[in-house]
Amino acid sequence: MVTRTFTKAPSTAPLMLKAALPAIPVVGGLPGVKHASGGAPDLTLVRSGVATDPDHLERYREVCGFGRGDTLPVTYPHMAAFALHMSLMTDTAFPFAPMGLVHLRNAITQHRPIGVDETFDVSVRATDLRPHPKGRLIDLLTDVTVDGETVWSEVTTLFARGRGGAPETSTAPLEGVSAPSGVVHWKLAGNLGRRYGAVSGDRNPIHLYPLTAKAFGFPTNIAHGMWTKAHALAALANRLPDAYRVDVEFKKPVLLPATVVFGSRSVGDTIELGVVGARKAVPHMVGRVTPLG
Repeated sequence: MVTRTFTKAPSTAPLMLKAALPAIPVVGGLPGVKHASGGAPDLTLVRSGVATDPDHLERYREVCGFGRGDTLPVTYPHMAAFALHMSLMTDTAFPFAPMGLVHLRNAITQHRPIGVDETFDVSVRATDLRPHPKGRLIDLLTDVTVDGETVWSEVTTLFARGRGGAPETSTAPLEGVSAPSGVVHWKLAGNLGRRYGAVSGDRNPIHLYPLTAKAFGFPTNIAHGMWTKAHALAALANRLPDAYRVDVEFKKPVLLPATVVFGSRSVGDTIELGVVGARKAVPHMVGRVTPLG
């Protein structure tokens, strides 16, 4: 395993440009990215001594709907990992072109809350390249440690569409879970993708403007899946334990602007959650919170 260490977060703007270039050696004088055709890369990216910028945290809380507190929102460490994700996906050893990938599932495990004043280390690697009925899946694994203790981890499951798919080798975590009915309506403005992108660094063209999204096959720009997950967990903040795992699966994209409906229900000691369309109850996201211990 090769380890690549960063002293600060890589800039996401050039990585986005690199990701958008076709997978050929040269395009318009700019270097393209020709990805390997093998398995998951034998590469770990590490960033140490990450401290939280209070202004950035405040902007994240505002756009996602989290209240103030002395611990980080459960989805916030994803902000520290995102640039490493992009660095890994634009590496030539990664088996897929980033712009062709779909963020299908996301699982976060918070072993304990992270204090806003704590510094932490982040590591990212890819693993488990496997079949899917319509293509292939690969996981990005992220671990956050404080003084060697794993306090937060994430599995980002990416889907690459392609021929020759096969049944999944393991059961999907949320198989059989449907979005609960709800009464909470979210009215999402057309600029939501730009607002979240400015905070997260995820300025994928599919999220920014109708014109840029149409270039990638969408009728208009779409909401970020990680914003949807974050906003749902912000709505559940007073019902969540200190230590838990939250799995979500992203279904139909949220076309902006939109009105969607959030719902949740308790099932034993777990909480199921979901977001559906307001006009037609098409599912956008389903999820489950499972306490640890």
